[in-house]
Order: sequence, then C-alpha cells, then structure tokens
Amino acid sequence: MIDSQISTHLDALYHLMAEQPFLILTGAGISTPSGIPDYRDNDGVRRGKAPMMYQEFLSAPASRRRYWARAMLGWPRIRQARPNAAHEALATLQTKHHIAGLITQNVDTLHDQAGSQDVIELHGSLHRVVCLDCEQRSDRHGIQLVMEAQNPYLAGVDAVQAPDGDTLLDPAFEARFQVPRCPHCDGERLKPDVVFFGENVAQATAAKAIRCVEQAAGLLVVGSSLMAYSAFRLCRAMAEQNKPLIAINLGKTRADDLLDLKIEGSCEQLLPLIAERLIHNGSNHT
Repeated sequence: MIDSQISTHLDALYHLMAEQPFLILTGAGISTPSGIPDYRDNDGVRRGKAPMMYQEFLSAPASRRRYWARAMLGWPRIRQARPNAAHEALATLQTKHHIAGLITQNVDTLHDQAGSQDVIELHGSLHRVVCLDCEQRSDRHGIQLVMEAQNPYLAGVDAVQAPDGDTLLDPAFEARFQVPRCPHCDGERLKPDVVFFGENVAQATAAKAIRCVEQAAGLLVVGSSLMAYSAFRLCRAMAEQNKPLIAINLGKTRADDLLDLKIEGSCEQLLPLIAERLIHNGSNHT
C-alpha cells in the first residue's frame, strides 16, 4: 500500500511518461534489493571506509594485492545477484518502447540480465577485467578461478560485504595473496573494467550519455544520490534544457534543487506500478 502523496506523484510521472519516452538513469539503490550493498546512506553520506582510489591502485603492487584479495571474496555475491522487480520493469518498458534509453552507474550487469538492451554503463562492469599493460579484456569468472586456485588459504574465510564486490578483510589475510596475471601478456597489472574513484569515465561513454540526454524528452533518476559527478552532470544538462527531471529515490540527492519532482519510495515497489500503468493504458511509442 502506498500513501496518497506518493500516489499523486506517480500520477504526475505517469502522465509525463505517457506523452513521450523518458531516459532512465539508475544508481546503487535499484540493486540493493538484489543484495548488493550501496555506498551511501539516505543523507548521501558514504558508509564505512573510503574505497580504493585509482591512483592508489596504480601506485604499488601492495595496493593491487589488497584490492584483489578482498575482491576475490566479494565476487560470489556479485555473480549470484539476480535482477529484481525494478530491473525487470525497466526491461519491459524498453521492450514496449516506453523509455528512450537506459544509463546506469552500476557495475553489476543486472540490467542486462533482466533483458535491457544497449545499456550505457557509465562506470563499466565487474564482469570484465582489463590488463593495464596490453589492454586486453578477460572474463571475470576465469580470473576468479585462477585466484581461488592460487590462494586456497582464503577458502572459507568469511568477509563482510562492501559495495561493488569489495569486502572488509583483515589485512593479515592480504600479505601472502597471489595476484592474478594477465592471460594474454602475463602482465601483473590487471584491473576490474570499472571506473575507480579518482578515475574519469571513458570519453566515448560520457559523450554517448550526453547525446542521449540531448535527445530525450525527460530524465527519470532511479535509486541514486547523484553524488558522483558523472551522473550529476547529466541531470544538470537535462535541467539546462528545461526538460522534466524526476527522481525515485529514498533520501537526499545532489540534484534536489534541480528536480521537478521527487518520489521518496522504493523503486522495487514503484517502478512495476508505473510500468504496468504505462503498458496497460497506452499504446507502444514508436
């Protein structure tokens, strides 16, 4: 059961999206119901320790050893996560041409698993690994098998899950960790194919996202505090075009003063409602 204010806001969102397809921008809040922790609380404050910065990852083998030891234990949670009702609702809306496109800050591929097409991954994907020496990419699952074989002492170690496949691991477990090498060039600088904190979004990806914003009738933000500039700038660009900017999010966002409408509710509950209404009450957009 949803309260009257949220119901009124959903009515307003429905009428806007029924006129023209909106672009969708998703963040960590859409994946938390699938069991993947998020970075921030409802006030937009980062939880726990700061994640590893890109410069730190590059700087020393010890940093990469610390990253991969923790990531090896965090990967099963990411691999086993499944799309929830919010991911599925967006995939259905896309199939029926009720949304103009999908941009995500998430690195879990749950939109792809739900059936969404041509998803713009602002921050990459944990399901791929890139070699910083030869630039070849590898499947994360294969790298995981290598790490598990080389580091059997970590089998059964229980580590607390953190965002983006990280874990909170006692440093004592990190010192003897064998870092995986590139299967293509035998290099020792493998990195998850994601944008680290302190690293820039790929230029081609950023340009594609901005083009989508320029072409869309409006933008619906789902489950994001928008604290990452790569996402906030898309909202600002939409506002500068005087197009509708709406968010479904529990808690504060960086774009609160730019939003035309904010619906403070569970995206897992609300997106299926709006999808059902759009599909049942309107014809396909072309």
